[in-house]
Amino acid sequence: MAARTDIDFFTDESLIEDPYPYYEAARAHGPLWQEPVHGAFVVTGYDELHAIYRDPGTFSSINSFGGPFSKLPGGPEDYGDDVTALIRQARSGLPGGNTLSTLDPPDHTAYRGLMMRLLTPRRLQENEAFMWRLADRQIEEFAAHGRCEFLGEYAQPFSLLVIADLLGIPESDHPALREQFLAAGPPAAVGKVFSNDPFAFIEEWFTAYVEDRRRQPRDDVLTHMALATFPDGSTPEVIDVVRAASFLFAGGQGTSARFLGNMMQLLAEDGDHQAGLRKDRLGIPGFIEEALRMKAPVKVNFRMARVSTTLAGVTIPAGSTLMLMVQAGNRDPEHFEDPTTFDIGRANAREHVAFGRGPHSCPGGSLVRADARVTLERFLDRFASIRIAEDEHGAAGDRHYTYSPSWMLRGLETLHLELR
Repeated sequence: MAARTDIDFFTDESLIEDPYPYYEAARAHGPLWQEPVHGAFVVTGYDELHAIYRDPGTFSSINSFGGPFSKLPGGPEDYGDDVTALIRQARSGLPGGNTLSTLDPPDHTAYRGLMMRLLTPRRLQENEAFMWRLADRQIEEFAAHGRCEFLGEYAQPFSLLVIADLLGIPESDHPALREQFLAAGPPAAVGKVFSNDPFAFIEEWFTAYVEDRRRQPRDDVLTHMALATFPDGSTPEVIDVVRAASFLFAGGQGTSARFLGNMMQLLAEDGDHQAGLRKDRLGIPGFIEEALRMKAPVKVNFRMARVSTTLAGVTIPAGSTLMLMVQAGNRDPEHFEDPTTFDIGRANAREHVAFGRGPHSCPGGSLVRADARVTLERFLDRFASIRIAEDEHGAAGDRHYTYSPSWMLRGLETLHLELR
């Protein structure tokens, strides 16, 4: 793809295959500039990303699903220097307007507090024990074949069932869950916008669980979830608990599966890194952090300027959309030395913004890291060689991969591996 910035980030198919030249061309305009197609302010600078993530008072998350397609009523001439009231007025009609990702404080603080009560250290520890068993079970399904399609046979069911276990869904329901939701697929960001409720397809499941546990409490995780309270001690409505669980479920399994695919592609493509990790497993955490820096599953986040402001010398009118280019920030040479080189010994790799920062930082970051660590350990334990299947993806130097047609997330559609 030519290094151009006058193309439509949301519809140009070349960006599905390779978005990185766009990021570098965008960076040449400065760390923050206004693109010409939608009038959105593109942010590629690491420091500027941090400043925006950590300032919800200036930058609202109302458009985190819809980006520039989340429109406030009226037009720029009606906005003035503060659109807070318009955001409040328009919220229920905007894509995902009542999901955790789009909420602003104080509502976001309360709902995130509710969700974090589901992610206790004890629960995460119990969940990791399940991961090890599940990884072995998934690998057994294809180990004897000497090959697998990693996304469909491992990453997607593994990520799905890990988050199901975390939320306490009984293992007896896992087969039906796997069949139904892997068939339905995650909400898509193809085209312009998500539906108004991108997680509606799983809310029915959790509504039944929460209502049942409130009627008949048991000694299980679902009961703890159903009876959880807001940080101030008040009892949420059923739909509030359901949406917190649904957000964790849909968001967690979708991004985790994509990252596992991106990470395994890196491992299978580089024999030297694979040999190094086999020799010294202590390198695995560094490998994961560098993979998150260079192959994050999230391409872009969005914010809306709540008030007129200035950042990096650029005036941003109230109501403007900011496109936070996560993968560009993770390759900012002002923060990461030699940023296009994959270096598992990089001292500041963990400073990447793959999980965002500030109040909206991904609550499942530790879960994704555990998913990745367990997966690497088990694949290195079970297979002496993990290679890209050339009959599917071509010879080294002439690979061909298909990526999910999404402008928000980056991940492979398939990853065929040869396993010895």
